Amino acid sequence: MCDSFESALEIVLKRELPECERLISCDQLTAGASQETYRLTVDGASGERRFALRRSPPALDTESAVGSISLDTEARLFQLATAGGIPGPKVHYVLQLEDELGSGFVMDWLSGETLGQRIVRSKDLEAVRPRLARECGQILGRIHALDWESTTLAKELPRVSPTDLVKETWQIYRDLQVPVPMIDYCYRWLLDHAPQEWRTTLVHGDFRNGNLMVNPEGVNAVLDWELAQIGDPVRDMGWLCVNSWRFGNDALPVGGFGTLEDLREGYRETSGLDVSLDEIKYWQVFGSFWWAMATLQMANAWRTGETPSLERPVIGRRSSEAQMDCVNLLIPGDFDLPDMSTADTDGTQLPMPAELLTGVAAFLKDDVAAQLEGRSAFLAKVAANSLGIAQREFQHGSALAQREQQRLQTLLGQEDELDKLRWELVSRLREGLPLDSPGLATHLRQTVAGQLAIDQPHYPALG
Repeated sequence: MCDSFESALEIVLKRELPECERLISCDQLTAGASQETYRLTVDGASGERRFALRRSPPALDTESAVGSISLDTEARLFQLATAGGIPGPKVHYVLQLEDELGSGFVMDWLSGETLGQRIVRSKDLEAVRPRLARECGQILGRIHALDWESTTLAKELPRVSPTDLVKETWQIYRDLQVPVPMIDYCYRWLLDHAPQEWRTTLVHGDFRNGNLMVNPEGVNAVLDWELAQIGDPVRDMGWLCVNSWRFGNDALPVGGFGTLEDLREGYRETSGLDVSLDEIKYWQVFGSFWWAMATLQMANAWRTGETPSLERPVIGRRSSEAQMDCVNLLIPGDFDLPDMSTADTDGTQLPMPAELLTGVAAFLKDDVAAQLEGRSAFLAKVAANSLGIAQREFQHGSALAQREQQRLQTLLGQEDELDKLRWELVSRLREGLPLDSPGLATHLRQTVAGQLAIDQPHYPALG
């Protein structure tokens, strides 16, 4: 971090924070496309103290948003939330234009676990995990009761109905120009079952395991308000239950740590309202539908060169995970998969491509990653995962594609290339093909399961 930035920041901190007489350190923790996070350590009369800074640099549009709202608006959401009893950091100062530090805010530094995998598995959180679902319900009840209408947030937050939210999500997918019939099927189902009446409240928009800070006493903070909006509050409950945020613990539908009964009871305690399982299921389907689209969108941003990254193409392959979650929610049933446990071998030939990829992937994961730290170790594992996908595609992709083509020819009553047949099914779904058409559910279930077996064969939704 350049000296000029730290000098300007120290001037602001000394002016705005009584606890600060000197900036000891400023450590950048994340560096996203439009947002950065820093850990600040300051010194004062009472000793050292830590704060957090979230900002968008001044080189970027200070009114730009991460998600759909600006950092200034997010700061006001934190302030409204903590005043309403929602656990989270206190915001001490919102950066102003004259500070020449960009858009952002300074808040308390809180300690706790934010990694979803650790929240689900850590022994340190073993005692508190059974209470988390109920506590999440209680917190959501309080969030949805916050008085946003008497604040400037009423003009700053987007408002969207359930139907419009579904249509907006589908339009983003449609603009990607890729034929994914399961996404179109979900779109049709969501429109057919959209709530006709709903409450209108503040919606966090990204309330899930991974955006909560947890310590042995419970939820210590609700983080990441950048997707907040005004809409149907049950969306938050459904998103918390999406399989992608259970981090492998599929048996407990609420964040991988609790039950729906506890979530609903906690919500009832603070809101006085009963939310039905059907309402939660609708927004759970929407959440998986949205994530299936969002992962494809991120892959497209990588393919176009907009966001070069080793991670993005692998994240794009996660679309099949969310699609399979939709399959299990809407059209569950049996499917057949090839054996993914071994690579093709031929004792009379040199090692085959799949065998070579398996060896390199194991080297990256077991040897290289073990000798690295932090993000470099993480990226070595991402690279190993990429090679694993390629290995399974080499071995099984052709056979799975041939079976998909045969099913589509039977379903559609015409012969053609696979990609054209996919587009034909997508076109018919968009034109009103009945969702209960004979063979449609079977085809979608088998196709998505086959793709997921290549992309992530250990994902719990495969059973």
